[in-house]
Parts: sequence; structure tokens; C-alpha cells
Amino acid sequence: MIIQLNIEEFLSLSQGHLTLDVRSEGEYDYGHILHATNLPLFNNEERKVIGTAYKQQGKDEAILLGLDIVGKKMSEFVRFVRSKISDNKIFVHCWRGGMRSGSMAWLLNLFGYEVYVLTGGYKAYRHRALQLIGSKFKLIVIGGKTGSGKTDVLKKLKEKGEQVIDLEALANHKGSAFGALGLPPQPSTEHFENMLAEEIKHFDLGKRVWVEDESKTVGRVFLDLNLWRNMCSSTVFVIELPLEVRLQRLVRDYGEQQAEGLELAITNIKRRLGNEQWKAAISAVQAKDFAGAAKITLYYYDKAYDKGLSMKETKEIYRYAFETGDMEIMASTLIDAAIKKGL
Repeated sequence: MIIQLNIEEFLSLSQGHLTLDVRSEGEYDYGHILHATNLPLFNNEERKVIGTAYKQQGKDEAILLGLDIVGKKMSEFVRFVRSKISDNKIFVHCWRGGMRSGSMAWLLNLFGYEVYVLTGGYKAYRHRALQLIGSKFKLIVIGGKTGSGKTDVLKKLKEKGEQVIDLEALANHKGSAFGALGLPPQPSTEHFENMLAEEIKHFDLGKRVWVEDESKTVGRVFLDLNLWRNMCSSTVFVIELPLEVRLQRLVRDYGEQQAEGLELAITNIKRRLGNEQWKAAISAVQAKDFAGAAKITLYYYDKAYDKGLSMKETKEIYRYAFETGDMEIMASTLIDAAIKKGL
């Protein structure tokens, strides 16, 4: 039995069942449904060869070439499914819900599996993801200069039951020239959006959602334009901490990184620091004076943050000063402030 499902049905019913993405490994790596397993009908090179045949020789020749390639792999596909499946249901999709998913569904149905195919394929999933991200919901943006502990405040807010979007965690980047240090490679912008959409779909969009203030990019990941505009027009709560507290946090977060990584990150902003300040910061790192190096770079980052804050569309910018970096106090203060302001 082969059954076609729309995107909502597919995502709901496929949870806990084997879900196959039969696109090439390159397509899958660029972006995929989070719980899907990649089983390419054609790998990257085979897909390229078939695409060339389609352009040069036409559809029929491309299909015949595809059959030649797939025919040799059919038994491998079935054995793979047998090793992974826990019941008789399999969910399958390709890019547009066309020949690739149809072919795999036909093969698995021959072996008695109950196969569900996503109508519109991964393209339908992407459309849904972008709709979710572009939804207009009530954001509170947490601002503050580098080292203010914005990410840790978000985590504490989440512990307290608040709805939180941690853009930096999804992007595997802390948002500055030093942001990639100690973190795994970043996802593509597309897959970042997929993960973000999966977060948003669980929210009550009638209630407030907290997010950290970011530029249009988090490392190499671009923020969706609709989300960015929403952030720019939303209420901002700015955390203010003494410089020494911020320096301690930065040394804690980055001081254990290899000196080479720190030097490279500082060199990436050499033009903005100026040659003399760059030299001083590099010398501080080499002398293991990480607080000194951080203090030099903060001069640049603080100016940049103040400028960005002054360009916000919203006029609802509220500042909250704290003497220490006690996350419990900071999170509780921000929640109380949000309640008092009716947010």
C-alpha cells in the first residue's frame, strides 16, 4: 500500500517511524527534515550524470540511465530498510515528491511495507519552515555588550519555563570574530532555518518569546529577513554589567582556546582594531594575558554594539544594570519586567 500525505500529516505520522530522504547526500547535507535518514536513490555523482543526460539527450534517455543505476542497488535498499525498521511503516520523500520517492515507494511496497510518500516532497517542508519563521510573534530581544552573558540568561529563562530561541546554539556560533572557537562546523543557512522552524512550531505564539540580539548573520549563517525585521521592531531589554565582570566571563569562555585560534580571530578584525591595537592584543594572547586581550577587543565591539542599538527601529529599549553575573537574579528581573510591561 502506498499512501500520499500532505506535509502536516507526514510530519505528524512519521514521528517514531523510519523516514527516508532519498535525495543525494549533498542535498541532504545542505538541509533535511530533522528526523529523516538519508538513503540516496542516486549519489552526488550519479545525480550529476543523469542531469547531464537529461539536458543533452532528453527525458527518456535520462530515465533509462537512472534505471541502469538503480537496478544494481535495489537489493541494497531493501536490506538497509530491513536493518533499520521497527514496524511495517515507512515514510519516504524526495525533493518534489516525484520520481525518486515514487520509485523507492514502489520497491518497498513490493516487499509488503506500508509506504507513505510526502506530497510536494522536501520543497513542501521548506515552504512550511519559512512560513513558521516568518510568523509575526511577540519577541523580547535580550541585548547587551559582549560578555554580558546573554546566552546564559536565555538558558536560565528556558529553565524557568519561558519560550526561548537560542540562535547561536542552532548556528553553532557565538556571534563574534571569536564565535566559532571550540564549536563544531556551522550548518548551512537552510538547515539552520529547518532547526529554527522545529523550535518555533512548539511555541504558543500568543505568548512572549525571548531571543538574543544578533546582526543579520550569526557567523556564516544568515537570518531570515522576516525574523530579522521582527527582531528589529521588538522590545529590547539591555543587560548592563561592569567591565570587570564581562572580562571575567570572556576569559572563562575563550581563555582555554588554543592561542593560534585566538590570534587568528583577532587578526580577522585587525582592520577594525587598527594596527597598534591589533599588535597589543596579539602580544597579550602570547603572554597568556587573556583579560588584557579581551579588553582591547571590547573597545571595538562596544562601539559597534552601541551603534547598532542606536539604529533599532523600536523605541522600546529598556536597560537593566546588574552588579554581578548572577543568572538567577538577571532572569527573574527580566521576567518581572516583562510581566509589568504586559509583554
